[in-house]
Amino acid sequence: MEKFKTARESRVSITQLMLPSHSNFGGQVHGGHILNLMDQIAFACASKHSQSYCVTASVNRVDFLRPIEVGELVTLKASINYTGETSMVVGVRVEAENITTGKKKHCNSSYFTMVSKDKDGNTVSVPGLLVHDKSGIRRFARSKYRKEEALQRDTKFDPENFKFEEHIEFLKAENLRIDLK
Repeated sequence: MEKFKTARESRVSITQLMLPSHSNFGGQVHGGHILNLMDQIAFACASKHSQSYCVTASVNRVDFLRPIEVGELVTLKASINYTGETSMVVGVRVEAENITTGKKKHCNSSYFTMVSKDKDGNTVSVPGLLVHDKSGIRRFARSKYRKEEALQRDTKFDPENFKFEEHIEFLKAENLRIDLK
């Protein structure tokens, strides 16, 4: 296995026509269907990079920016943004194209943390990321920053560390009534 690989070596994309069977009660493509496709392409990208089976450890923020209509072509693009010892952050971009007008729209982007596993389910090392441009450095740094923020947030709100008194004033303007007994 190579010690370092470029994001380009692991890039994956898929395009699918959205069918009526993919729609929700509002007549647009169901977000769950898109999430399923996103998870599949993140798996493919991470597995291609690591040359091993990968599992989804977490998904960082999925914002549905624009609805996807039945009959549109949806293209998902995935690439490695960050590599740790046994994990990778895969950036996934979703675009929809109206096949009659050719108009494209960005529908969402998300970041999947994938962990490399061996045949027994143990975590295994992944090749590092070889970066050749400023954009690659930006993506790697952003992913590392996001990872550190999540750790701080989880620690801050851990039941053993949480100090509710520090949050009472902050929460007063919210749609919340506190009635401690």
